[in-house]
Amino acid sequence: MAALRTAVIGVGYMGRFHAQKFASCRGAKLVAVADTDAARARDVAREVGCAPQADYRGLLGALDAAIVAVPTELHYQVVRDCLEAGVNVLVEKPLARSVEEADALLALARSRRVVLQVGHLERFNPAFRALAAHKARPLFIDIERLSPFKARGTDVDVVLDLMIHDLDLVLALERAPVEHVSACGFSVLTDAIDIANARIEFASGCVASVSASRVSQSPVRKLRVIRRRGYVSADLQGQRLRTVRKSGSAIRETERTFERTDALRLQAQAFVRAIRARRAPAVGGDEGRRALHLAFQVRDLIRARIARYPA
Repeated sequence: MAALRTAVIGVGYMGRFHAQKFASCRGAKLVAVADTDAARARDVAREVGCAPQADYRGLLGALDAAIVAVPTELHYQVVRDCLEAGVNVLVEKPLARSVEEADALLALARSRRVVLQVGHLERFNPAFRALAAHKARPLFIDIERLSPFKARGTDVDVVLDLMIHDLDLVLALERAPVEHVSACGFSVLTDAIDIANARIEFASGCVASVSASRVSQSPVRKLRVIRRRGYVSADLQGQRLRTVRKSGSAIRETERTFERTDALRLQAQAFVRAIRARRAPAVGGDEGRRALHLAFQVRDLIRARIARYPA
């Protein structure tokens, strides 16, 4: 089977990494990178050995797949153009700027019978994969994602920039309907929300607490899942897993450190496999839409609270 003709649209910080991965991804041939910054497109194209393009629309008739890594406000326009041309799409999170845009993209992907995958990269973290493989029902999920301040990414608030990763993980671990959401958050170094905490209650009785900050001193990515007769703690940054469980009258602890993996490469490989096998992707548009909807709930609650209690 011929290699999938692939292009990366938007080669800023993340797009450049995507280009590097797809340039060496088995089953794919990176034919071009596109960016409105022509000099940047030329630099990345030279680095990965493909053609530069200023306007992605000139590529669509000659592509099987596209990786969309443009700013969030452009996701809908670019992804829509790709899908309408019958091009399979891997789009960086968040899927779109609104649930309505997300729904329109999902409908278009279904009608064109193409893959729409969303870049929720933590799904490919080996520590999370090992944790999720245990099917015992979670009672309580606690996630922290803390990061030092960086000017990059501040086109969206911390909920859509960082917390959405963990909202996706929570929804992957607990499939029951969400019954209630409460949240608080604050602006610190930007005019948008920089620190956020959400409490999510599910119809199953499971409760999740999700915290995100982009103004912390040190990076932290911790996930804890409490289950009946034990709990599991994952260090997503260190790719380590600690399990504590009760067996009879004894408490048993095990620790496992995973070999460092390239999650971005695993994501690229999964995208190619989904296209070739004509099957649902690892993180489909519907899952991206569910995480987006929950993120908007959290964001709107925080905005309402800030308006009620201004600094």
